[in-house]
Amino acid sequence: MCGIAGIVDFERRLDSREITEKMLRTISYRGPDECGIYHSPVAALGSVRLSIIDLQSGQQPLSDPTSRYWIVFNGEIFNYKELRRDLEKTGVSFITNSDTEVLLQLYVRYGHKCLDLLNGQFAFSVWDRYEEELFIARDRMGIRPFFYNIRNGIFTFASEIKAIFRQSSIPRELNPAGLNQIYTFWTALTPDTAFKGIFELPPGHFGYFNKTGLRTQKYWELDFSRARNSSMTLEEALAGFDELFTDAVRIRLRADVEVGAYLSGGIDSSATVAYIKNIEPGILNTFSIGFKDKDFDESQYQNKAVSYFNTTHQQYTCTSEEIGDVFPDIIWHSELPLTRTAPAPMFLLSRLVRENNIKVVVTGEGADEFLAGYDIFKETVIRRFWASQPDSKFRPLLLKRLYQYIPQIADANLQTIKMFFRYNLEDVSNPFYSHLLRWNNSNHIKKHYSEEIKEATALTSPFDQLALRLPRDFDRLDPLSKAQWLEAVIFMSGYLLSSQGDRMSMANSVEGRYPFLDFRVIEFCNSLPSKFKLNGLTEKYLLRKLLKNKIPDSILSRVKQPYRAPAGNVFLDKNSPAYVQEMLSEEQTSRAGIFNFKSISQVLSKIRRNGNTSEMDDMLITSIISTHLLYNQFIENKNEIFSRVRNTEIRIVEDTRPVFV
Repeated sequence: MCGIAGIVDFERRLDSREITEKMLRTISYRGPDECGIYHSPVAALGSVRLSIIDLQSGQQPLSDPTSRYWIVFNGEIFNYKELRRDLEKTGVSFITNSDTEVLLQLYVRYGHKCLDLLNGQFAFSVWDRYEEELFIARDRMGIRPFFYNIRNGIFTFASEIKAIFRQSSIPRELNPAGLNQIYTFWTALTPDTAFKGIFELPPGHFGYFNKTGLRTQKYWELDFSRARNSSMTLEEALAGFDELFTDAVRIRLRADVEVGAYLSGGIDSSATVAYIKNIEPGILNTFSIGFKDKDFDESQYQNKAVSYFNTTHQQYTCTSEEIGDVFPDIIWHSELPLTRTAPAPMFLLSRLVRENNIKVVVTGEGADEFLAGYDIFKETVIRRFWASQPDSKFRPLLLKRLYQYIPQIADANLQTIKMFFRYNLEDVSNPFYSHLLRWNNSNHIKKHYSEEIKEATALTSPFDQLALRLPRDFDRLDPLSKAQWLEAVIFMSGYLLSSQGDRMSMANSVEGRYPFLDFRVIEFCNSLPSKFKLNGLTEKYLLRKLLKNKIPDSILSRVKQPYRAPAGNVFLDKNSPAYVQEMLSEEQTSRAGIFNFKSISQVLSKIRRNGNTSEMDDMLITSIISTHLLYNQFIENKNEIFSRVRNTEIRIVEDTRPVFV
């Protein structure tokens, strides 16, 4: 696992080596073990390395034997041993034991088609010094990030945006279109980001940059079409999933360092730990997050899981005060406005992992998306059921059962339920039907835009932009598959795997691994009949059947409680951090220019009168504070980026040799 960065400048106008050094030092927490740069008159490629496989060799940048190709690689290729054996059968020899060298040799042999062979999480670049061409690629689900800028023919790339901004000629400006998407979907739609001129290579894509510019292409996408004609029996589904998931866990335990696991007390993390213990029965270090606020705490289930699996466990008990204290750091690492505080506890948890000298953790992300675990899938079933009799007094009450963990809903009367959940109820043919309610709840943030931002975003509808990204056969999918596509492609890739995944773990030099996101597991789940995923209102039906007698019954039968974190009392309590008042001030609001201070003040006055906040109030306040923090850190205070660096020792490979083809 690493952080990567680089520059291709055909006109040789920049000191690419010096800038790449600054870029790497800015993200040195992603790879504190080693740092290296390949530098030629045209290109500079750099890497900061978190050593996990082949600790003694495999330093980056790494070249093939001819020194024609040079690679920088962030991630892991979990099936590298099998791929290496296949290459060795064709006569390829290796000088390291790293997956990086296997990846490079695959690219040399197969070009971009090597991506079809990879089972992993990755973002990498390969420089072809003969052709003077840069190849870039990102894993299927976008687990690892890849950002870039093209300005005056110069291509700059990095694992994080802050590194790109080390090139002083690149303007720093928030992107109204990207913000408009974030305040709707909780994330920007790739390739857009929160910043003008900064783009993200979409998941499942590769590209080439040369003197003619950049061209990108998709090599993989989610496909639910096989589910339409599936004749698979439940027994076949159970056997098939068990085999694939066992192997997905097995290859994700490959490391030359200790591998730990998250154990949240839910079905997904319990499943991964159960399979880990079956494959490697020895001591396993597990970690979890608890909350002082009992409305969010799942400690009782975590303790049951720990006792059942007999793991060596540590829990971080998080307070609202701690969330407020670290929130500026969360924005620094997330690099986008947030509508929720949920990434903060994950940051604190990964810090605990690193303090215990563990670099790798296996986690359960992906099960909810591909086995239909989220409440939004059940909510869609209920709303469609209600829509067939929109005047029913009983059907909407099913939603109270669904959200028992949210008091405002669980205790609500019929009129309140209707008011909250009836939005576009009968618009069942809308391709975004499953997510319309969630996105409408986010959409209220835009009511507080400044006049300038309202004008700048008036002609750019996030829904129109999303419609352009839908797969060709989207209209032919069943309702559950549509909802799963939206959840996985937008929310999971753009928010969950980034702001709660890569950014929070790598901020503490910890790598997360996700067996449920093995592409074989994903493709298998997407081929299942819907009833094997959501059976009535029973979520993750197949997984529940499979885990019988493998995890505690109390966890298997528990009501689904999604991961949440406190918000309202984080920012509006009397003990809130000092920066909160500054971020909500008229002066700050005016400088950033995104929101209308008068409108914000009215909301704050209402909150003070009521003495509490609603879910939508929490989202609004979190969005405003996070946006203003982002503005301060990246736009206004330009020295902020330069102050957070480490004096990292960098190994330089100078390439001054002439090219002979």
